Amino acid sequence: MKEQAALENISRETCVVRGTHLEKGRNISVTPKNTATRHLHYGRVRLAAGDAPFVFETGTHETGFICLNGAAAISAGGENFSLARYDALYVPRDSSVEITPGAAGCDLAEISAAVENRYPLQFVSFEEIRRDPALHFIAGKPPTERDLNILLGKNITAGRIMAGVTFSSDGNWTSFPPHEHAEMLEEAYLYIDMPAPQWGIQMVYTNPRDPELIEVVREGDVVVMPKGFHPNVAAPGSSINFLWMMAANTEVEDRQFGVVNVQPEYAAGGSGLEASRK
Repeated sequence: MKEQAALENISRETCVVRGTHLEKGRNISVTPKNTATRHLHYGRVRLAAGDAPFVFETGTHETGFICLNGAAAISAGGENFSLARYDALYVPRDSSVEITPGAAGCDLAEISAAVENRYPLQFVSFEEIRRDPALHFIAGKPPTERDLNILLGKNITAGRIMAGVTFSSDGNWTSFPPHEHAEMLEEAYLYIDMPAPQWGIQMVYTNPRDPELIEVVREGDVVVMPKGFHPNVAAPGSSINFLWMMAANTEVEDRQFGVVNVQPEYAAGGSGLEASRK
């Protein structure tokens, strides 16, 4: 318990993982053993065209796959699915998974958490998400404007995990006004679609006058938010884009997107996430 309590502190050692997009194969970068998460796991499955299918078991973990680049065919539960960019697939615990790369290979984010119950296998089309105003909307106005897409949220039945992609406008802040949801959810950001020289700054803090974490972030980096407010900002001429992933503290009950505490100084204007609650 003492070891995990130490990991849950907000620090560079427990909350920042660099370059998670660089290794080939299946690599798990974020777990409760090496970062400040309690339930959340994140990894990457990167296969080249012509690679043999990759097969593994989900065990006690419900698992979400999000296609970041290329395309993949995934077999699970006796069904076959084709994932293009930003499509997602939810796979229940106790499943066998087979991933076959497409003609240009595949790069998948793998998000998981241990759960007690088994929930249904579900495919999510990014194209359909973009047509649903409760799952795709523009949050905020310049200089806090961003394009928010909920891939694994209230649109699927699951126990702990949620995920989506957010794209900022040039030089804008996101996750602003600053908010936190530590009593219900832990979170991590994976920075995507930020080719060099693009970069941004990620903050995580419980006291705005003395932030625990202020980090320069680039493509493939991950920042874990076990607690605290977590705004970020893109460098001028850049956008800060990220796959956000969450795990509920209490299975099912705490799995709610948009239920947040806004930093008191900014609370009068709302969270900017109200559209997701419709």
